[in-house]
Order: sequence, then structure tokens, then C-alpha cells
Amino acid sequence: MARRRRRPWYRRRAYRLARTAVLTVVLVVGGSRIVHREGPGAGTAAPAPEPRAVQAGDARPGATTPDPSTSARPGTAGPGTPSPRPARTSAAPRPEAASGRPAPRTLPRSRATRIVIPYIGVDADLMDLGLDSERRLTTPPEDEPELAGWYTDGPSPGEPGTAVAVGHLDTNTGPAVFGGLGELKRGKRVEVRRADGRTAVYTVDAIKSYEKDEFPDRLVYGTRNRPELRLITCGGTYDHRTGYSGNVVVFAHLTGTREPARKG
Repeated sequence: MARRRRRPWYRRRAYRLARTAVLTVVLVVGGSRIVHREGPGAGTAAPAPEPRAVQAGDARPGATTPDPSTSARPGTAGPGTPSPRPARTSAAPRPEAASGRPAPRTLPRSRATRIVIPYIGVDADLMDLGLDSERRLTTPPEDEPELAGWYTDGPSPGEPGTAVAVGHLDTNTGPAVFGGLGELKRGKRVEVRRADGRTAVYTVDAIKSYEKDEFPDRLVYGTRNRPELRLITCGGTYDHRTGYSGNVVVFAHLTGTREPARKG
């Protein structure tokens, strides 16, 4: 009877099982190290972080803390909060625009005279506005719904800081000067003409709606180093006894200036 030939060691069952076990351990350990090093989602683009809310500067020393519970009168543009007096900045850095080009130069102080918002058909005179005895920002007269107002104790158009303009939303018969403010879109242009003939050109960053009891005073009125603009009118729901429940606020920043046209 022929003698049975023994299999080579590398073809034996025990060797194959041991080899499989070793390879499995190597793959598991190596894979876990890769995941630990690269983190979850490796190989895909990381999502962009949410931008944080801009931190507003402090109001001018001695200013009364705004009271967000104050209600605006029906049909008026009252912000529903007293306006802190923004501290003016004597000098500000020139932040780079999104395109990488230098930001437009700031302008010296000059009274605002007219506001133009082509996208919603606004072309209106601006009157000077201040604070009332309760330190609330006043509004244009109710019988002049096409007139807007500029907070004169704040920066003028083109100056560093947060400039504020308000206007009526509507009247008993129809829309007023800022009736279309909520329809503005990011990137649209707002022009503010000045008494010296120059024009400050702002670009809209955002349009927000706030209930009066949640109105972010520092975000809206707070001081900025660069020239910024806030347009405010009424918003939310309307009640004939208490008026509108909130406000619409447009946030914009200076992106250009124009010199007065030369005669001849």
C-alpha cells in the first residue's frame, strides 16, 4: 500500500486559519487608527461654521438702558425701544470688502437729506429725529407718511458707526414710505444723500423681523467701527389697541461714496 504524502505546512488548515485571524486583526486596528486620525466624515468638505452674531459696542456713557417692552403707536415706525446714543468713533480701520478690495473711505459729518432705495421704489426726504422724554426714538409726523427720518445724534451717512433711519409702514389708506422694506433683498443698494452733496451708498446684508419683547437693542443700535446702516419700520401682527407687535430691521454697510456732480 502506497504511503500517504503529507501536505506542505503552508497548505495546512491550521496555518490558513491563523493567517486569516492575523489579517483580520491588522485590518481592524489599522482602520480604527485611520478613523481616529482623520475624524468622522474624513474625505468630505467640512461644513462652514455658522457666523456668530456681531457684538455691538456699548452705548454712550450715561445713556439709559433701552426698554424693549415699549409698544409703537399704530401705523408708526417707532422701533418700540428707546434708542441708545451710539458713541461716535473718531477713527476706524479700513476693513477689506468681500471682493478683497479696500473698503470705501469714510466721510466727514454732514446732515442726511434724502434716501433712495431703487429696488422698492423709495425716493424720500429725510427729516431730523431725536429722542423723546422717555428716550424713545421719535418718528416723522403721522400726516406725512412719505417722509422718513434720520437719528441726528447718531453718525451721519458715511461716518463710522451705526446710523439709523426710520419710516412709517402704512396708514389707514395704504402703504407709507417704508411699506416695502420687508421685500428688500441681500445685496440691494440703499443711497443716502447728504447736505454737502455727497452720497453714501450702502449694500444690504440682511433683513430681520423681531417681536418688540425680543428686540436686540445692542445688535441694532450698537456702535460699529465701520460705517453701517439700520432701516427700521413696524412689523409683525397688528392690533388696533396696541399697534404692531414687532419691527422690521434692515442691516447694511457702506460700500461706496459719490461726490457731488460738477456743474457744467
